[in-house]
Amino acid sequence: MTRPLKLSILDQTPVISGQRVAEAVAATVDFAQAADALGFYRYWCAEHHGARSVANPCPEVMIARLASATKRMRIGSGGIMLPYYSSWKVAEQFLMLEALFPGRIDLGVGRAPGSDQRTARAVSPSGLRSDLFPQQVQELIWLFTNTVPEGHAYHGLVLQPEIETQPELWMLGSSDFGASLAAHLGIPFCFAQFINAQHGDAIMQMYRDHFQPGFEAKPRSAVAVFAIVTETAAEAADITAAVDLRRLFMAYGQNLPVPTIEEAQSLEYSERDRQVMLNERPRSIIGTPEQVAERMRALQDKFQTDEILVLTVAPSLKARFRTIELLAQTFALESA
Repeated sequence: MTRPLKLSILDQTPVISGQRVAEAVAATVDFAQAADALGFYRYWCAEHHGARSVANPCPEVMIARLASATKRMRIGSGGIMLPYYSSWKVAEQFLMLEALFPGRIDLGVGRAPGSDQRTARAVSPSGLRSDLFPQQVQELIWLFTNTVPEGHAYHGLVLQPEIETQPELWMLGSSDFGASLAAHLGIPFCFAQFINAQHGDAIMQMYRDHFQPGFEAKPRSAVAVFAIVTETAAEAADITAAVDLRRLFMAYGQNLPVPTIEEAQSLEYSERDRQVMLNERPRSIIGTPEQVAERMRALQDKFQTDEILVLTVAPSLKARFRTIELLAQTFALESA
């Protein structure tokens, strides 16, 4: 019997070549509304800084806009790069979001910079203190559950807004570090397969094996994948060429918008270029509805999870919207 599968979305607010950034931001609102109507379960916004291909440096602001523009989906961060900030301030922000949209807010946290090193220092002049990340996540749990221990700097302080509900707290990661920390603290774990296509199932198994009841009583997991769905194999080949070029830009450190199909097809590539692009392909799922569904179901079984978040950084808005439409049809999501 096929296991139930929740389909959700991870969005980076991609900026396609020739598109204004304001148009990309507006498209994110339209995309979220479409996903909400199609029956997707949750919608997470990623945090990036200083990149011309993605345009959301402040998920907490976008979350407020998206939650007000949608009705059913959970809305959250995938994720807040916690080492930039104080855990107290992040707790305030997401409790306020939860007060505005009760029962719909997620706080996914990660420790990666989401930027180059110079930009990271601009975001946080004191530096990105990744070594403090485990303590910061523990502080979020204390703050959300009103259990800050005596002797801690936050003990006895009034955290506003004082409300009865709290956001879901998720750990995001692409290595055993995040999985181990999530298991130790008893929080849900989302593995970024679109970043690391190797050994993710073993990392997820380690999370389940070592889970200790804490913030939540039982382990919960999700997997984030890069997927674009097309109606034909020919379309999939064209889109793959554009995705290959973007991955080449990233590998070579070129800070450029998401390339179009036409740009990808106009270039000639060296043997080294082709090898780089070939090495990156396992991180993508691109194909017809049947092909994509087969691979996603295989990942669901491999990771033993009941939720997949889909990241769609496509070379056109049409391809992005068509992807979620075809996924909703293929997996028979309950539309509004």
